[in-house]
Amino acid sequence: MSGGFENSIIEIKEVKYNKVEIRLTDFNDDWSQMFQTEVEFLQTIFCEEIIKCEHFGSTSVRGMKSKPVIDMMCIVKNIEKVDVFNNQMESFGYDIAGEWGITGRRLFRKGGDSRTHHIHFYQFDNPEIERHLIFRDYLRSHPEEVDKYSRFKEDLANRYKTTREYSPAKKKFVSEMEQKALCWYSESQTERGK
Repeated sequence: MSGGFENSIIEIKEVKYNKVEIRLTDFNDDWSQMFQTEVEFLQTIFCEEIIKCEHFGSTSVRGMKSKPVIDMMCIVKNIEKVDVFNNQMESFGYDIAGEWGITGRRLFRKGGDSRTHHIHFYQFDNPEIERHLIFRDYLRSHPEEVDKYSRFKEDLANRYKTTREYSPAKKKFVSEMEQKALCWYSESQTERGK
């Protein structure tokens, strides 16, 4: 990796009581390659079960401040079949988190204490897929929103040291921005239909 994480003063690390310390970093061009490398590896495990994979979340948006953890989505034919691979995934060092609060999702975390990836599996017809991708595409199309969101995250990271406080504090802001994204998407679909 070129200039990647070793030069960054910002990191994620586990702290006492299983809380993750918040550290944000500037956008890193290596994140796209990390996503692609992971896709290729996962395809050797899940084979034809994976329809496609998407890079989403802050590491997929140029210019966005982010925790250096790649959020990726594997869209599969049948979500129940993903569970069959749990032992194999665990043998490769992934944490198996199951649905982790979102019905119909399967979440795997890679990297242990130095987490590098969150891998979200969804069945092809799960509405969470569209929500995540619309939000990503909205941010990619609105650099002013990327700046606003990055500043907000920096402010929270300065006030809160762990995800236990940071994540809930971010929720309302993200929800409001997601609503803007859904309106943007709806309007763009209406424009295309004219």
